[in-house]
Amino acid sequence: MPSYLFNPPPVAALPIRGQSELFPVNRLFFVGRNYHAHAVEMGKPVDKSLERPFYFTKSLTTLTPSGVTVPYPSETTNYHFEMELVVAIGRAGFRVAAADAHELVYGYAAGLDMTRRDLQLVARDKGRPWDLGKDIEQGSVCSEIVPMPFTVIERGAIELQVNGQTKQKSDVDKLIWNIREIIEDLSRFYHLQAGDLIYTGTPEGVGAVVSGDRLEGHVDGVGSVSLTIGPAA
Repeated sequence: MPSYLFNPPPVAALPIRGQSELFPVNRLFFVGRNYHAHAVEMGKPVDKSLERPFYFTKSLTTLTPSGVTVPYPSETTNYHFEMELVVAIGRAGFRVAAADAHELVYGYAAGLDMTRRDLQLVARDKGRPWDLGKDIEQGSVCSEIVPMPFTVIERGAIELQVNGQTKQKSDVDKLIWNIREIIEDLSRFYHLQAGDLIYTGTPEGVGAVVSGDRLEGHVDGVGSVSLTIGPAA
């Protein structure tokens, strides 16, 4: 057995609905600007005929289970929610055709991509990486994984409420690049592996939260995710 200088981090994992086993998480992928109305509200409209999807990643230290309270993060005054449908990959695949994309799907979850919007926009406008705006400790919230092997979700209401007030409301059928297209394209860049999670993008209506806010999101046919914003760390 190898000996380590200090204890390695525990395996990142999420509960699976109806099962005692946990879903070990390998990587976190995020699709940027994948709803037209959100792309417009961010000032960057998308022309699918001319563009491919783009992605960013977050470290596993950002993964946070639904239902917890997290501190308002440091170095921001504009902390935003982004409600998303999450695809859980269940088997390896590389250069996967869209017609075969369902073979990689293990299931789905509801997720929140929390964002230091002020830092993200500064980085974007200066042509710098988004890491400080996106790769936030406890900033990738995810519900339990709902097993739906080989199923491609094509429609379903997605919404988010803050303190009981609806802020985001759309449908998964409004994704610019659908789940098959995302898996096909992303697998051109990465050997997708079991345990990878893909946050598929957020609808319009993103906005800021403050300490004390309670976030509750839902994706029809999948489930719900919740988060409470605590005092600043």
